[in-house]
Amino acid sequence: MLCTPVTMKSHVKPILMVLIMISTSLAGCITGDSGDDNVPVTAVFSYSPTTDIRTGDSVELDASASLPQDGSLTYSWDCDGDGAADETGQKTDCSWEVEGTYSVTLTVASGGISNAQTKDITVTEAPVGTPVAEITQYADEEDCLYEDVDETRSILVWICAMDKSQSDREVTETTTVQLDGSDSQSGGDSEYITTWNWDLDLEYDSDGDGNLENDADLTGENVEWKDVVHGEYEVNLSVTNSAGSMDGDKIKVYVSYYGEWKDFQIDGNNSGSPKVLEFDMPVVYDRDQGNTIRKVETILTYPQVDDDCVLGDSQCANTLNLYAFNEEDDEAANTSETDNENRDAGECDDDENYCVMLLLSSYMFTETESTYGDGEWIMQIRNNRWNDVQIESMVIILHYK
Repeated sequence: MLCTPVTMKSHVKPILMVLIMISTSLAGCITGDSGDDNVPVTAVFSYSPTTDIRTGDSVELDASASLPQDGSLTYSWDCDGDGAADETGQKTDCSWEVEGTYSVTLTVASGGISNAQTKDITVTEAPVGTPVAEITQYADEEDCLYEDVDETRSILVWICAMDKSQSDREVTETTTVQLDGSDSQSGGDSEYITTWNWDLDLEYDSDGDGNLENDADLTGENVEWKDVVHGEYEVNLSVTNSAGSMDGDKIKVYVSYYGEWKDFQIDGNNSGSPKVLEFDMPVVYDRDQGNTIRKVETILTYPQVDDDCVLGDSQCANTLNLYAFNEEDDEAANTSETDNENRDAGECDDDENYCVMLLLSSYMFTETESTYGDGEWIMQIRNNRWNDVQIESMVIILHYK
């Protein structure tokens, strides 16, 4: 382009105007559309420690920086590069028993869209004389319905409250989790393990030494972790050998719950308002703590027609409904739109019963504006009919794995 000299007096104002117009027109191109609220599905993860990773070490994987951060993402981890998922969850850990470089892949998905990130992690052989901490993995052989449990990486146990009283409509039972560190190795024939320290809360430094994972909440090679409520946990075992060397191992502990109330009655509606029975259940969804419920199932089984009714099927037909309320008494879901012919979710024993299920996914409990949050939830049975109903069973299942 040819440039023609101009004098300051005659052309300074037009030049300034042109520069301003060009600058204004380019501004939108540089900054982009600030009104676009769509966040692409993006996998982002970090790991710790990042160096000097030895065989047997637990490496923490953290995908909390992935997008979007609205609670809609699912997380899948391939720890050994074989294309198969080894772990799930926003935070987890992997370890390797053979030295080498491993391609670790995080895949996140939301609404049918997925994205992946892969990082190479180099693992070297642990030096002679270094102990190896190892927590023994186990799971209940069967869940509360005698279905086989298939779990090989975490500790998975069930609380089975199979015959709860109608007067006790709360989920309060606890269990004892056995923790076994006997598979740990001392680091050599001349060494022996002197201490086994179990840290049950990896977010709190109870001994104040700056290390969140070496507290001695329980000590011993084999310990009983008592009064454990349903939830998802991660514990760490720290071992020290006679030479003063240390090692740690972490494992996820999942405690799920099954509660069943059998053969009880709900009164009929004789006052213009439905009769209501309430069941209280604490639900935990804490992403920072890595304690997140997967889903809640509530199944109600009751007779289609009362046995003692003499007014005919049309007058004696039963229709009970389930309602779910969060800690703020917001109604989150109900079964009132489920037609009677579709009330078989509970796999009724015979044709004389209805079974209606209310399923609450983990997204119902995430801490976002569009969901209801965790806390003390209430499940209600409502009877709008004039007659009382003898209920066969009410089941609440809290799945943490």
